[in-house]
Amino acid sequence: MTSDTLQLSIGQYSIAGRKLRNDDSYGIVIPTGQELNAKGVAIAIADGMSSSEAAKEASECCVRSFLEDYYSTHESWTVKRSVATVLKATNAWLYAQGQRQDFDERGMVSTFSGIVMKSGLAHIFHAGDSRIYRLRSGSLEQLTTDHRIKVGRGLEHLSRAFGINQNLEIDYRQENLEAGDIYFLSTDGIHDTLPASDIIRFLGGSDDELNAKTVVDLAFERGSTDNLTCQVIRIMNAGTPSAESQKNVASHLPFPKLLSANDKLDGFTIVRPIHESSRSQVYLAIDDATNEVVAIKTPSPNFSDDATYIDGFAREEWVGRLVSSPHTLKIHNAKNKRRFLYHVTEYFEGRTLQQWMLDNPKPELEAVRSIIEQIALGLRAMHRKDVLHLDLKPGNIMINAQGLVKIIDFGSSQAASWQDEAGRKPTMPQGTADYSAPEHLAGAPASNLSDIYSLGAIAYEMLTGKLPYGKSIKSAADARRLTYIAATSLRKDIPDWVNAALENAVVKDPTRRAEALSAFTENLRKPNSALGFGEFKPLLERNPVAFWKGVSFIMFLLCLTLGVMIAK
Repeated sequence: MTSDTLQLSIGQYSIAGRKLRNDDSYGIVIPTGQELNAKGVAIAIADGMSSSEAAKEASECCVRSFLEDYYSTHESWTVKRSVATVLKATNAWLYAQGQRQDFDERGMVSTFSGIVMKSGLAHIFHAGDSRIYRLRSGSLEQLTTDHRIKVGRGLEHLSRAFGINQNLEIDYRQENLEAGDIYFLSTDGIHDTLPASDIIRFLGGSDDELNAKTVVDLAFERGSTDNLTCQVIRIMNAGTPSAESQKNVASHLPFPKLLSANDKLDGFTIVRPIHESSRSQVYLAIDDATNEVVAIKTPSPNFSDDATYIDGFAREEWVGRLVSSPHTLKIHNAKNKRRFLYHVTEYFEGRTLQQWMLDNPKPELEAVRSIIEQIALGLRAMHRKDVLHLDLKPGNIMINAQGLVKIIDFGSSQAASWQDEAGRKPTMPQGTADYSAPEHLAGAPASNLSDIYSLGAIAYEMLTGKLPYGKSIKSAADARRLTYIAATSLRKDIPDWVNAALENAVVKDPTRRAEALSAFTENLRKPNSALGFGEFKPLLERNPVAFWKGVSFIMFLLCLTLGVMIAK
């Protein structure tokens, strides 16, 4: 498994105890490959109502249908929708069976507690008095509520369980997974007997199978008269977080204060500030546990109550974890429990492309190709994850001393998964409009072609020092009025076919634009006759500035000649 895959340690144990039969059921399914990423891990425990002869059948039905049928639901469905559909059908079947027979003797009633662990989230489903706990940082928290009603002195019965009512209300909640968490599922034979302190004490061992057996045996020794079942699920790696889990984390964490050298932040020591703007701060830092040099990006305190900003900051971290490429900045998974909102990224030492352009005002074509091709590889990795950058500019690209190029900022990116899961509509880019595609600025849906435009505009500026239309296109009026300026008119050593490649990448009509990043980089490498670079174009199209200067000069000569003639 990769470091971004959910990894668990599991222990399970169940005995009848002092009863003649064991009416508890439990199970776990850990799929492999794509199904693990698409569906996650499913865990379930159930306790059949012992007064019913069909108690064991009821609990088995709850666990089996959950573990089997959940994986048959459509991949496009959310976890909540998938599980709710399965559990609703299970309850309806159990209720129908109970109505056909004498309820006290053959009714099919069971508690149920289940978890789906997927993409950094624990999705918890519950009805009855079995329980799910989470042990985190030495504290044991009960994540489910017992559905019991007191009917007399020392007497209780279930107010909610599978098979009791035709329409069952199932509790649902989400929790963010963190490495080191231990989830503990138990039936009432255990948690009605053992205090939380004993459960915590016996979950500390490294062998989770042994931990589960030890807890069961201890409850039996303490006099439990019920069936005894528990499951121990230890989170070794929480996996790549989903958009939903990332959004949940961001919405609950406070902003850190502005940091200085030697300040501490959740296991990191700040070395010095690297960059500061109105929207964020970046610090050089040391991981105290590993001595690794990292960068930490913190949100600006100016936006602490801005939900849109927080959503974008969370999305940036999620994209940085989701996309894997040597040409995109890697954002690390959190190793420690975070008390504040920030990103931990690899430290990439270098200069921005903006500075590189100042240092190289007239670069060789091959140097430009090398940089553009590396940016294209980073964009391609993003596009393969259905992520659009949408704010590609020289200030968001860095180059180190060895010539390695990385895209370093994803704050304005759009991701299909983020939009679908988090329910957020796409927003306009927050950065400069100089490199933004005209159709996107006009409000049309963005696409891969929008990023191709930005890359073409950057290539054009690297070669000429200018923008392809002389200025940014900020409105529909600009789009109608501004005309492409041939790169060959600004640099005589640029071949016509390279100019054709640039023009094709930044053409205002996206349907005429280079359809793929590879097509654009290939067009920069060798002539593409399909672009018509050898065709004659009037001066107005090739160099509108020169055309109108020429027209003005001719008009000046005509006026001067006319004035001389009149004077005679």
